[in-house]
Formats: sequence, C-alpha cells, structure tokens
Amino acid sequence: MTSEGTTNGTAKRRVRARGVKNARPAGKAPRTPSIARRQAEPPPESRPRRKVLAITSGKGGVGKTNIVTNLAIALARQGVRVLVLDGDFGLANVDLLLGIAPQYDLQDLVLGDRALDDIVLEGPDGIRVVPASSGVEELANLDEYRTECVLRSLSSVEDDVDLILIDTPSGIGTHAVSLSQAADQIIVVTTPEPTAFSDAYAMIKVLSQRPLKCTPSLLVNQANSEDEALEVSRRVQSVAKRFLNLDIEYWGFVLADESVPKSVVRQEPFLSTYPYSPASSCIYRLAGRVLGQSPQRKGVPIAGPQGLVTPDEVPEGV
Repeated sequence: MTSEGTTNGTAKRRVRARGVKNARPAGKAPRTPSIARRQAEPPPESRPRRKVLAITSGKGGVGKTNIVTNLAIALARQGVRVLVLDGDFGLANVDLLLGIAPQYDLQDLVLGDRALDDIVLEGPDGIRVVPASSGVEELANLDEYRTECVLRSLSSVEDDVDLILIDTPSGIGTHAVSLSQAADQIIVVTTPEPTAFSDAYAMIKVLSQRPLKCTPSLLVNQANSEDEALEVSRRVQSVAKRFLNLDIEYWGFVLADESVPKSVVRQEPFLSTYPYSPASSCIYRLAGRVLGQSPQRKGVPIAGPQGLVTPDEVPEGV
C-alpha cells in the first residue's frame, strides 16, 4: 500500500465550498433574527473533567490547526479517544483540513437549535470534532459567558473522551486567551520567522498575566532543522525568563515538509496521506510528549512511531 492511498474512509468526504457550507437540508428553516434571540438551554454546572490541551499562537499562519488535526490522529492511533474543539468559532478550519462536511456547527449550539451531540462529527481514525462556523461575526466575537457555556457543554460527551484538544484562534484576543485559560496544558506554536516568535513571546506574556493551570510550553513548526528549532526556543526562553521570570518548556519541533501543503490542498491530514514524511515523524514524537514520554535528546533517536518512522514502525491502521 502506498502512502498516497492510506486515507481513512471517513475522511474521503469533501468539504463543500465555503459559500454553501452553512446550507441546511431541505425542510430546515434558515436562521432568522428571532432564532438568534432564542435562549439556549442552561449549560452543565461544570467544565469537563478530562484533560484539556490548548494549542495557540501569537501569529496566524504558523500551522497551528494542522498540528492540532494531525496530533489528534497520532494520539488516536495510540488508543486515545480525542475530541477536537475548533476554537476559532467564526472562522472554521478544522473541518476543512480533515475533509469533513458538517451539517450543523457551533452556531447551532450557541443559538440553542442543537445539542452538542447533534453537531459532533467523527473524523479520520475515530477522532471526534466540534466544528466551528465560518463567516459568522457573532461567533467570532462571542462573549465570555457564552464561551463558558460552550466549554461546559463539552461535559455532555466526556464519558466517551480521554483528551480534549482546543485549536484556539491566533493572536492575543480575549477569545484566544479565555480558551487557553481553560486548558490543563498550553502549547504556543511559532515558526523560525522573527515576527512569529516575537508574537509567540507576546502571547506568553499576555497569558502570564492571567490565572493559568500551567506555564505555557513552546513548539517550533516549519523548522528547517533541529538546530534551527533549538535556537528559536532558546531565544524565546531567554526573553521569557529575563522579563517574565518564566521557565518556558520546549516541547519540540515539526520540520518544514512539502507534504504538508500538498495535504492541505487535498484537504486530508498529512499523517494519512504521507505517514512516512518528516513532519509525520515529528507529530508522533509530539504525541509521545502529550502522553508523558520523556523528551528526545538531540541526536538520540527513540524507537517506535515517535522516532524517525519507517514503514514497519507505523501503527496499524495507517
């Protein structure tokens, strides 16, 4: 079997064009201002008890959503039941990268038209996805109360979930910060570009001024080499220690890889289309960190899918 043909059946559906993404089946009335004013059901009394991992960034375009979707698949292949929340409520991207077409999304949940169970989708390798809306200004500027309602609604599915991954919006806006605050672990994604790691530091600075459950960690994406990623991490860690007195943990890197943009065009996870690529190897290594495995020391390979993968080492089902 070639890597080109290893696409999960559930990911073979193609996303409809954005212009018709919010189209609904015949018989369902279109949303109206009166529907928008409808009071949703009260949320659960508390947030889910499952571990929550937020992946965020100070700058857009650093590949954050790609990391979230492929990390979810890597974890699922190791037996973890993963729920992905597309936290960019008004500019959905997770469904696009996974090649799935939601019939209902977070707009239906927020307006009280649907329960969370109605909008959750199954994606590749059995991951579950809470899809956001696209081009809905009201959701892009969701207030803290309704954001909290969305977070608490996740409790209704926690019995079927081991880990919740939140793909936050990029930037230091209130929405991104609030979702990060809800997490047990926060990973800030950057690239080697000076603008990206400068904004990553800005994000860490803003988060440090809020009550958090953890100190944010750093992941370098699109690195040309391990040495380049280490240099970026040292610069961010040095500034954070000097000005914020924070010890930022370095969570690794994902190599720049031409298979990533090719998979984006195909609307398929690169872990499925190119499972033996350098980027896929890095994602398996990141999954190991999430599962509590020791970080890999520079120049020392580790066995299994967290090391440089070969066809014999890829988990079953790839």
